[in-house]
Amino acid sequence: MSPAAAAPQPLDGAGAKYRTYEDDRNAPSQETVYTTSNGVPMPHPYETQRVGTNGPLLLQDFHLIDLLSHFDRERIPERVVHAKGSGAHGVFTCTKPLDDLCLADIFSKEGKQCPLTVRFSTVGGESGSHDLARDPRGFSVKFRTDEGNWDMVANNTPVFFLRDPAKFPHFIHTQKRSPSTHLTHADDSTAFWDYLSQNPESVHQVLILMGDRGIPYGYRFMHGYSGHTLKLVNKAGEWVYAQFHMKSDQGTKFVTQEDSANYSPDFSQKDLWEAIEKGDCPSWTCAFQTMTSKEAEELWEKQRINVFDLTHVWPQKQFPLREVGKFTLNENAVNYFAEIEQVAFNPSHMIPGIEPSSDPVLQSRLFSYPDAHRHRVGVNYQQLPVNSNRTSYRTGNFQRDGNMAFFNQGARPNYLSSIEPISFKERTVDLDKVHGQFTSEAVTFLSEIRPEDFQAPRALYERVFDEDAKQRLVKNMSGHMENCKDQEILKRQIAIFREVSEDLASRMEKATGIKGYDGISNLRFNGTHNGMAAKEGLRTANGMKAKVGSSIASNNGAPEPGMHKPGSRAEAGTNGARVNGSNGVTNGH
Repeated sequence: MSPAAAAPQPLDGAGAKYRTYEDDRNAPSQETVYTTSNGVPMPHPYETQRVGTNGPLLLQDFHLIDLLSHFDRERIPERVVHAKGSGAHGVFTCTKPLDDLCLADIFSKEGKQCPLTVRFSTVGGESGSHDLARDPRGFSVKFRTDEGNWDMVANNTPVFFLRDPAKFPHFIHTQKRSPSTHLTHADDSTAFWDYLSQNPESVHQVLILMGDRGIPYGYRFMHGYSGHTLKLVNKAGEWVYAQFHMKSDQGTKFVTQEDSANYSPDFSQKDLWEAIEKGDCPSWTCAFQTMTSKEAEELWEKQRINVFDLTHVWPQKQFPLREVGKFTLNENAVNYFAEIEQVAFNPSHMIPGIEPSSDPVLQSRLFSYPDAHRHRVGVNYQQLPVNSNRTSYRTGNFQRDGNMAFFNQGARPNYLSSIEPISFKERTVDLDKVHGQFTSEAVTFLSEIRPEDFQAPRALYERVFDEDAKQRLVKNMSGHMENCKDQEILKRQIAIFREVSEDLASRMEKATGIKGYDGISNLRFNGTHNGMAAKEGLRTANGMKAKVGSSIASNNGAPEPGMHKPGSRAEAGTNGARVNGSNGVTNGH
């Protein structure tokens, strides 16, 4: 149908002043009139104004200038990480209330629901990269609860490559293109393995990445994990540590490295979209692991598992999963840019009953994520419909103006006024009891690699991977190493693998033809302190002499007796009355 033949429909009530987002989102083209951005109708979108039929164009042609200048600005900066992604909308339903441990209303009763938006993504690649790249997957959920938005910013792996927050920009740089050759690690993996070989705490995630879970079959067949430790607070002010899990009801499937090239670059997007369109709506069961502060202290003291360490996992036999609900994705985005590209997830978006722990990487993300959104989308990014809350009460605050301020709160005072006072809700969480006793001097801190850091990756390799999985792991890693230009890097990496398993190291030596070091006791790392060093001179990172002060801590950042105020619940996660069952996996994988 040509523009001239369109049959525009009037707005409801011809005097309506503006359209709503939903009106625009759902209107078909046949109900619109072609106009400039300021609403002036134009007879045809291809016409231009010029001097005569063969002369130059006219600057007064606002239609053309408006068209071109907007086109020049159609792209916002892509995400530095998680640039390539897919998403959809759905609903969360509480299936087993958690009100004994958490006062969040969404977990208060069976059948309680809220709408949500999920975005899945790869991590390292650009927005045009392949969906089936070997890469961790982002798994972010925006729960639009009656108490505000809760964003669960998760991954499809229970751990990550690092536990020291300042390492994150450095690590991500090694996953991107070389600043010199502009090649990715598909062609030159030197920087990739250089970072890993200098930061041995990454080995747990390396085994997951290079194993079968490194290329999931799209987004429907993978789990999601908070990775970070959170806190749940109940109405009595008692709290527990918690980890959040989202288990795929479709099960898990993977694609081999060799087979991945046979799939479309947008396979994951296509698979998710088409499944929802035909009514095969994917769902995930949500569950928490919980433990008390005393259990966290004992876990470190007896098993050397640090609940604040993003490279460690909680054993599920000790701390079983407790189901709390299920969410289903049942609606595709109508407009990808508006609803998926502009959706912004923020781990500091928490609702009453959910609090952050002292996990240093989580603490850094509480700042970094909203800071990135303000740069990438704009300071008023939360006014966009996909990011706004759905509370029953009208929200107000004293944030004003800035780029693209749409809901600017009218004539209401932009300060705490006694003339036109704003309303308040009573506090429901006593933060004085929920967080620890942090009274100390300022200290410098960098984590230290220790024997306990190899416990979980060893269990993964020896007890979870079967023989076929081990062979695929070795083949994936040795193939990726072929593009590493420095054998010294690979000798160090094999030494790290040797601390996990002699069998793994021997297989890697055979596959690469490179003899690795006997272990890490005689190595110094530029990224971490070496608590397993045979000589004291090798212990400190990057050759630091520690003449003024050492950044090595005896507890390696783990919780110790005395850091917790009374208020942590006496028991959680081990009481059968509260736990709905365990999957029987003992190593947390």
